[in-house]
Amino acid sequence: MYTMISLSPQRAAILEFLRERIAAGAPPSLAEIAEAFGFASRNAAQKHVQALVAAGLIELQTGQKRGLRLPGQGDRITALPVLGRVAAGVPIGADIGSDRVLWLDRSLFSLRPDYLLRVEGDSMIDDGILDGDLVGVHRSREARDGQIVVARLDDAITIKRLEHRPAGVRLLPRNRAHAPIVVAADADFSIEGLYCGLLRQG
Repeated sequence: MYTMISLSPQRAAILEFLRERIAAGAPPSLAEIAEAFGFASRNAAQKHVQALVAAGLIELQTGQKRGLRLPGQGDRITALPVLGRVAAGVPIGADIGSDRVLWLDRSLFSLRPDYLLRVEGDSMIDDGILDGDLVGVHRSREARDGQIVVARLDDAITIKRLEHRPAGVRLLPRNRAHAPIVVAADADFSIEGLYCGLLRQG
């Protein structure tokens, strides 16, 4: 089991606004939330607040005008955008931008992730990375031999194990049905980030 809450960009922005104000010791009123986000009335702000309370992302102390506070694990929850797709197979083009944000417990990951990508393909199944999984990616331009990386190759993106050889770099699948990708010396190649864990919806 894992903590995963999907929020619209607007609701994610409202949550971030609330977290910043609460952390600064100045929880906003409904009127201030409505003003900050251009809502015509406090009722619209209240609906968003109630949804965030129901999701467990903030707490509301009844009977107080500014009764918003962070839940006990609030400092461990982080917002991660889903930025597109990553191939566990032949490299595919990556989607640009995000229309989805997930709020997740950082302790789910070995490194602090910066974003999520949805896996397409089965080339990494022996490492437990399956088609449809969301993988956390920690931005890094460097990786050690043997690490699982998200790599860009000629405007396409893939997830594989990195192998350094005297003759050059190879990207290794973890499924015998797939062949290694040999990175040509003149290829447009870069490490985009390090794999740091995954989410799988049952």
